[in-house]
Amino acid sequence: MFNNILVISASSWFVAQVLKTLIHAVKNKKVACERMIGAGGMPSSHTAMVIAALVTTGRIDGVHSSVFGIAAVFSAVVIYDALNVRHAAGLHAKELNTINRLFNFRIREENSEKVGIKELNEFLGHTPSEVVGGAIVGLLVGFLFPIK
Repeated sequence: MFNNILVISASSWFVAQVLKTLIHAVKNKKVACERMIGAGGMPSSHTAMVIAALVTTGRIDGVHSSVFGIAAVFSAVVIYDALNVRHAAGLHAKELNTINRLFNFRIREENSEKVGIKELNEFLGHTPSEVVGGAIVGLLVGFLFPIK
């Protein structure tokens, strides 16, 4: 059994994560393998995945189907979350990390409860351009991937 929607959505996520890792490496002049599975950054893999699912659902079941409607609502919620909720959480993490550094807290990975405060992840949400980048990846993969 082959589920086109799952395979194409997962493929879109993978393409976006590879692009995100490459863009981050070029921009920062070093490879960070954790970007391959990390949130945040260009392009948005969450957006790529839900847009690919939306497009594939439309291709298989039609844009007037109930399943397409559910996929559209789900896509809107995920994109809203990436742009607003998770983006704001990332900005908060950045500010808290700055405050920690200003007050000269010792930040360590091990024994963080004894020696200081662990640095917070700042790569959580997305800018509008990162979401648009993810949407483009999702559209391309969703339309170009063959349906079995």
